Amino acid sequence: MKSFSNYLIKQLLVCISFCLCCELASAVNVKDFEAKGDGKADDTKAIIAAIKACTDGLVEFPRGNYRIIRTIEIDLSRYGTLGLSGRGGSPVITMEGEGPAFRFIGSHDKGSALPSSIQQITWEKERMPLLDALEIVGNHAKSDGIELKNTLMPTLRALLIRNVRNGIYFTSRNRNVLIDACHIYNASGIGIFLDQVNIHQFIISGSHISYCKKGGIKVLNSEIRNFQITGSDIEYNCDPSESSSADILVDCSKGGSVREGTISGNTIQAIPSPGGANIRFLGLEGNRDKIGLWSITGNHISNQEVNIHLENTRGINITGNTFIRGYLHHLLANNALNLMINGNIFDHNEDYFPTQPEAKGGLFLNQGENIVLSDNIIDGSGNGNEEDGGAIIVKNSSEVSLSTCQIKNPKFNGIQFDKNINSQIINCIITEGNKNNSMLRGLYLKGDCAGTLVKDNSIAPGKLAAISNHAKNIRVIDNVSID
Repeated sequence: MKSFSNYLIKQLLVCISFCLCCELASAVNVKDFEAKGDGKADDTKAIIAAIKACTDGLVEFPRGNYRIIRTIEIDLSRYGTLGLSGRGGSPVITMEGEGPAFRFIGSHDKGSALPSSIQQITWEKERMPLLDALEIVGNHAKSDGIELKNTLMPTLRALLIRNVRNGIYFTSRNRNVLIDACHIYNASGIGIFLDQVNIHQFIISGSHISYCKKGGIKVLNSEIRNFQITGSDIEYNCDPSESSSADILVDCSKGGSVREGTISGNTIQAIPSPGGANIRFLGLEGNRDKIGLWSITGNHISNQEVNIHLENTRGINITGNTFIRGYLHHLLANNALNLMINGNIFDHNEDYFPTQPEAKGGLFLNQGENIVLSDNIIDGSGNGNEEDGGAIIVKNSSEVSLSTCQIKNPKFNGIQFDKNINSQIINCIITEGNKNNSMLRGLYLKGDCAGTLVKDNSIAPGKLAAISNHAKNIRVIDNVSID
């Protein structure tokens, strides 16, 4: 019985080996179409010839440096389902012309992801264009990596795209996008650029997106639903000497809407740059509905002028992240509706803090509505200045619940609360423990705060007062002064 089992196993291994050999043998090899891969010859025509001749859907690039001088455009309705693949990540495509090295074009320009909306030609010839195990290098100031237009289920994996303008560029309309285990590095423009697109179901996972000078992931004036950015390292996407940028930017300030998203389990960090942010959401002025239903959870976020910047947003949940070195603010939120900030650590580990430049940190919330800020640790922070500053600043807002936060070693004030109505500050601990003792006040209450309760907080005395109450219509009771 044992020998028979061994025989079956051997036969199975033979079958698997045969199938793999057949698959590799049937792939179209670009070198069979006179591609040289020597980094000197122009291989553009040879690669196009291989794509045209491909009948089984796989165009393979052996090890080599394939130089191309113009965009290779792949009309899927013409060539059929197609994948471009390298052997073990060894081939390099050097793009020496303007535009993307490869442009994939489908015809899914009207349908959604609903099965009933997908045309038969898409299933037969266009679905799931695949790129994997390739390196694309730009050698022109306006060369890009890959462009996708009107595609369904494009899948990009194990790619290295570097020294280009834009790494992966989405235009028009796409559906069910997967980007996995990719490296996008040192772009003069944007790592992943969604430019005035309509996309549902978009996932970026397990990737490195770094040193892209105009932003890591940028969404501009687009209509997007179901957007997930998970398990990636997104860092140093800025130009310290140029205009503002962000590691992750969603910009609907002039149109579009981006909702139903997750930023989870990433490391997002940079170096301070003028107007820079790690995560920036810019909604439409006067309309908070266009960017919302986002969860930002379980990330490490650090090293920019602002770690998270929200303008005109609705339904943002910021939970369970670690923050350090927000040079102006850890969090800056203007005109936010339904904002949850819970269970985060805003730290001041001395190993990370040189003497210059100063990283102020802190949270600044202005003109918000229905905000819950609870169970956070905020250490060594203070945005603003001595006249108008603190670890947490809340202004001109309503229905703010600030509870069970621990604020230690704040600069200026622990909490500054100014013109906030129907709100509460309860069960917070505000203490000092370092030798510098820069806290002026634990609580600084100002303006008309009708309907607001301040209760059951434990507060160390600052240089001026534990509680400095200059507010109107506010109730301050049962707070404890810590000696």
